[in-house]
Amino acid sequence: MCGITGWIDWRKDLTQYPSVLVNMTETLVARGPDASGTWITQHCALGHRRLSVMDPENGAQPMVRKVGDATYTVVYNGELYNAPELKRELEQRGHHFKTTCDTEVLLAAFIEWGRACVDRFNGIFAFAAWDDTEQTLFLARDRLGVKPLFYAQADGAFLFGSEPKSILAHPDMKAEIGPEGLAEIFAVGPARTPGHGIYRNMAELKPGHFMIVDRSGTSIRAYWKLESKPHTDDIDATARTVRELLQDTVVRQLASDVPVCTLLSGGLDSSALTTLAANYYKETGTGVLHTYSVDYKDNDKHFKANAFQPNADAPWIQRMSDFLGTNHTYVEFDTPELVESLKSVVLARDTPGMADVDGSLLLFCREIKKGATVAISGEAADEVFGGYPWFHREDALNASTFPWSLALNDRVGLLNADFADWIKPADYVSRRYREALGEVPRLAGETAQQNRMREMSYLNITRFMPTLLDRKDRMSMAVGLEVRVPFCDHRLVEYVWNVPWEIKTAGDREKGILRRALKGILPDDVLTRKKSPYPKTHNPAYAAAVRQWVLEILDDSASPLHQFIDVPKIRSLAESTDETFNLPWFGQLMNGPQMFAYLGQVDHWLRTYKVSIR
Repeated sequence: MCGITGWIDWRKDLTQYPSVLVNMTETLVARGPDASGTWITQHCALGHRRLSVMDPENGAQPMVRKVGDATYTVVYNGELYNAPELKRELEQRGHHFKTTCDTEVLLAAFIEWGRACVDRFNGIFAFAAWDDTEQTLFLARDRLGVKPLFYAQADGAFLFGSEPKSILAHPDMKAEIGPEGLAEIFAVGPARTPGHGIYRNMAELKPGHFMIVDRSGTSIRAYWKLESKPHTDDIDATARTVRELLQDTVVRQLASDVPVCTLLSGGLDSSALTTLAANYYKETGTGVLHTYSVDYKDNDKHFKANAFQPNADAPWIQRMSDFLGTNHTYVEFDTPELVESLKSVVLARDTPGMADVDGSLLLFCREIKKGATVAISGEAADEVFGGYPWFHREDALNASTFPWSLALNDRVGLLNADFADWIKPADYVSRRYREALGEVPRLAGETAQQNRMREMSYLNITRFMPTLLDRKDRMSMAVGLEVRVPFCDHRLVEYVWNVPWEIKTAGDREKGILRRALKGILPDDVLTRKKSPYPKTHNPAYAAAVRQWVLEILDDSASPLHQFIDVPKIRSLAESTDETFNLPWFGQLMNGPQMFAYLGQVDHWLRTYKVSIR
């Protein structure tokens, strides 16, 4: 994994501006701590920061290859899990390879097949390839959007980067935000509408899309999308196919020339991936698998079961580690570390985020990085298989809005009335929701209930899942850790997308077909454990700390946050002694304390990035 950035400008000789490219590239040093490279011609400048995973000695980027009189250059962030097969096919077509890294395979595939190369890739990627003969830049992003890619057009220049910070480092790009970006922050956030870059003139290349930049301008096309078709397999065949796809995916994603571990919570998803990985290690004699888990000091004293978190993880983690014989590391944090991380994660995201949910992941990844460079994680199983509570709750199913954001009116009530009139948050969210539903690929003949579950699956895969993938990428890459997500394998997603809801919930259980697919692989008690999400702190000291942070901001007349919020109302909430305050802010894990932390992050972001409002 790496960080990429670049600059196209038809009016300037970019060889006269090497320091600009260096500055853009160096903003991504955390993503690629192992090496740096830049490449500049008259109208194209490409930068790369490298995290060495495959062929550390020979995979330097930008990578340049000549074919006859043509020159091709690529910067690439990601992993191709089918690189060995592609390499064999390309060799049969006359290509010769100097390295064993997948970067060279990707570049050769682009040279051989052009824009059609992306149809052949199985992996997670964001890359830019320059064809010097045609004077064109080709950019592409993986099907599910595991790897980020932003772009901007400013004063005639085209800029791109793995993160907004690399684009903002260009002197022609300003940290400005308008009403739409503010609506994303205050009404949609910490989620983000696909393709939205928050900052004015900045956008995100959507998952499953590619982009061409040449002298005539820019063009964007989708090369992949979910397709609805009848599912013809019975329940046993479906379970068998799910198992086979997951097994193949995990084996592919264990490929690495550096240490690999898995994240283990003791839940169904992480236990499944860890078991498949551990079994493969035993079969191949690779050695003992290392596993990691995260929790908070004294969480056992403060934990209270609820519908979203029915039980604590610790006993289940021990159960799975003992069952598999993994070398397990428990990572634990205390409240002061967590509070301190709330500002660091804003710098990692370039925007406000998921508060302590982000912070704990950043700290967790920092500890994992001490022993591994690659981690396997269970993101996306709940979106793909329908595991979240809102798939099964009538209020969420019947709501005419995103099911993880049912308290929009409460959120809007915290805003300054004039500001709310300007950004129109309710109208904005309603429009984005209708757009999402308009994209759903329907299947003729489905009942109203089947159609609604297809809508719910689509909303989760295309609107909620990107939030968690973005979180995982930004927090892990902020400390130079690569995280792979097997449940995002596009073959698995395509297959499960068309599995009818009654089969997905086999046995009258959430993710029932996944449980059935894993029978005989996982212990029965783990197989039937009720879903419990990523852990969060339950320590009242955390809630007290973020309340105090917000009160300090409210007391600071220079705070840029004041112009957006109802200051007296926020003050009243922050000064309240009601420890049960539980405004549902976003998803399963963000409520009252996370709302205060989010507002604190907004303030920190506005100050640090010197954001101007236009």
